[in-house]
Amino acid sequence: MSKQIVAIDGPAGSGKSSVSKQLAREFDFGYLDTGAAYRALAWLVLQGLDMSELESGDFEASFDYEISTNPDDFWVKVGSHDVTEAIRMAEVSEAVSAVAQVPAVRSFMKRKTHELADRCAKAGIVIEGRDITTVVYPEAQSRILLTASEEVRLARRSKELTEVENIHAQVTKRDASDSKVVNFTEAAPGVTLVDSSDLDFAQTVAVMADQVKTDLK
Repeated sequence: MSKQIVAIDGPAGSGKSSVSKQLAREFDFGYLDTGAAYRALAWLVLQGLDMSELESGDFEASFDYEISTNPDDFWVKVGSHDVTEAIRMAEVSEAVSAVAQVPAVRSFMKRKTHELADRCAKAGIVIEGRDITTVVYPEAQSRILLTASEEVRLARRSKELTEVENIHAQVTKRDASDSKVVNFTEAAPGVTLVDSSDLDFAQTVAVMADQVKTDLK
């Protein structure tokens, strides 16, 4: 594996996205939000793609997905549609877990993540999600599980989503549902655990950056 891979997992609201983007900037790496792909596919389902196509694996031709790996110019597209904002809407958040639990979808997403990482022109890439350290890139040079208390995560998540009426239900329900598919609450062997409950953004980035530097030596 010639490209340097920084794999970051964690539950919703743990700070993965904002911290991962800043790490990418500091190391001059690319940045890949794998959760955006699941959200984009959930958005497509809400537009009319039948769930049976997901289960059979026949959705790939319909899912013309692209995402920026530039942390300073982030966008998500499905075909000609810019869905960067749309995939953060409440209805997408409510639909994404059902999509993410389909085995054919998870298999496709693993392949797509590797494809996108390989296409990134940078020497390294920070990849964040829920199963990157264990399933997608267990061979990554740096593997970190970023977590925080539920109270802190709910507060952070409420600032990220466009519609916040059901933040608690969305976050706890999705975590409970997704945890049936992949364990993103406990660090696997070889994965460093970072708890940001008592850390602000700058402190979290500093701790993570120090760990990445150690891992990439």
